[in-house]
Amino acid sequence: MTFQKKQTKNSTPIIPMTATEFTKWQKKQDKRTQNWFKNTDFQSTTGTTAVLTDQDGAVSKVILIVKSHDDLYAYSGLPNSIPKNTGGYFIDKKLNEEQANNAAMGWALGTYSFDKYKSKSTKASPAKLVWPKKANKVFVESAVAATFMVRDLVNTPTNDMGPEDLAKAAQKLAKDFNKASCTLIKGKDLLKKNFPAIHAVGRASESEPRLIDLKWGKKTDPKVTIVGKGVCFDTGGLNLKPGGSMLLMKKDMGGAAHALGLAHMIMAANLPVRLRVLIPAVENSVNDNAYRPGDIIETRKGISVEIGNTDAEGRLVLADALALASEEKPDLLLDFATLTGAARAALGPDLPAMFTNDDKVAKDLEKSAGKTQDPLWRMPLWKSYLSEMDSQFADTNNVGGQAGAITAALFLERFVEENIPWVHLDTLAWNPKPKPGKPVGGEAIGMRASYDLIKKRFGPKK
Repeated sequence: MTFQKKQTKNSTPIIPMTATEFTKWQKKQDKRTQNWFKNTDFQSTTGTTAVLTDQDGAVSKVILIVKSHDDLYAYSGLPNSIPKNTGGYFIDKKLNEEQANNAAMGWALGTYSFDKYKSKSTKASPAKLVWPKKANKVFVESAVAATFMVRDLVNTPTNDMGPEDLAKAAQKLAKDFNKASCTLIKGKDLLKKNFPAIHAVGRASESEPRLIDLKWGKKTDPKVTIVGKGVCFDTGGLNLKPGGSMLLMKKDMGGAAHALGLAHMIMAANLPVRLRVLIPAVENSVNDNAYRPGDIIETRKGISVEIGNTDAEGRLVLADALALASEEKPDLLLDFATLTGAARAALGPDLPAMFTNDDKVAKDLEKSAGKTQDPLWRMPLWKSYLSEMDSQFADTNNVGGQAGAITAALFLERFVEENIPWVHLDTLAWNPKPKPGKPVGGEAIGMRASYDLIKKRFGPKK
């Protein structure tokens, strides 16, 4: 991250102001400064900056127009746009802890780039920020590291992020934290240990399907289980996707990336929970042993599923993982999945569709989403749509008719035991357009809100 510990005599102030505050500030400046703003036709709109210099031409201050002093991304455009200096920059404004955290996090998020596959590095040397006073360094560093992990995992192409590579990423995370363990069940052992749906979806790939199982924390603490969809590439199977729809399918393991990122935040904060992360890691490939439309497959829970479409594979692998998670009766069960285009059609790229069987959890998560500026939107588990997935020959079909995001969530709910608070987040895990602090590519969406929910529910009480 691009921070420095202390302010020095060479540090340059950044003065953040709303448009209203700027108008008042400008009137108090000397004639030379007022003329400069007038002659440059400075527009005091959100995100606009002005770099002011002294008589020697050195940068004396940076004016930043912000929407509000709470805005997480207010400073994200600065690290690579303002001049570099030896003393770094400091925020010349009294901020409370939450504002200081947002300022530091937003600054750091603005430094991200992914150039691993470029022959020449495209990474700029960003300007440095003096840690804002009152900022919680441990939290900021953890949240940023987790976000960068999610982005890196999603941005990495499948030739380097297949099921085996995703498992290695989970194993590395376990190694980074004390008392964390990571075990794998793969290939035909999935059948022996009763994970038939995971095996069916992934068996056509040369890279064996596997179930990743990461555990951390004291057994006596409340149980929090996170399930992440780990479809490392989705061709659509025998219901083959058209070429254009396959271009971003490296990101179909975005749910798994979120699960690992959230686990990182939980373990870094040493929250008093018994954490478990379950990731069914597969490729949905085409081969002579690929599962077929019309096949009927078994699941861990004993619910038989007729395959209406092999491109609705994510819910199948999640079904086995959710069934396993339910056997421990966790105090909270969350799953992340890049599951349906229907959710994107309804809510666009920025808003994950949130489904839950618990109204209290829904309200708490919505509050956390607002607090962390990590928005999501609750969608209904509309029971009458269950009939959309009726099958003449099996307990259920894996696809329904209309309301695709809802029917997918209803399908998953069948594999969650009653009385377990459960949240399903249908997220895109991708930024399609660049914004300050949010470059095109993989993105953690819903992760910080989920962390805040877990911390409030199970963290140490103040």
